[in-house]
Amino acid sequence: MGADAESGLVHSTHYTAANESDVAHTHEVLHGQEDDVILDAGYTGVHRRDEILKAQAEGAIKADVRWSVAMKRSRLKGMTEGPLKQLTQALEKVKAQIRARVEHPFHVVKNLFKHKKARYRGLAKNGAQCDPLFALANLVIAKKALLQSMDNSVCKAA
Repeated sequence: MGADAESGLVHSTHYTAANESDVAHTHEVLHGQEDDVILDAGYTGVHRRDEILKAQAEGAIKADVRWSVAMKRSRLKGMTEGPLKQLTQALEKVKAQIRARVEHPFHVVKNLFKHKKARYRGLAKNGAQCDPLFALANLVIAKKALLQSMDNSVCKAA
């Protein structure tokens, strides 16, 4: 799933089998205009993958993207105590806060729309079911801003 960290809205989805790694499909969920990409530790080395390098060479992804991948917890725990570790922990906390905004649509789909259990119907059917749910999740997330803009336009029209 590709989502915008500022708005928290989903801009693209991509469905794969459970035995395929997410990192292999990173280039498919990026829209290509990202300046910064913040990922969890499972995406370590994403900037060196052939799919990403090929997409950058073709111009589908910006060549100067700043990749921010979370540090593996074992490396963070293994650091010696001191100011460097504290600074690294603060940086990892900021990365986690940004990633949490992107996880909000999943919260809406799972808890508001009750889509919690795995369904084994095939990728096409799962995608056909999940795409409308994420579209509705975008509306739920953007509801407050949409209502405010509607109130402002009604006030100006009157």
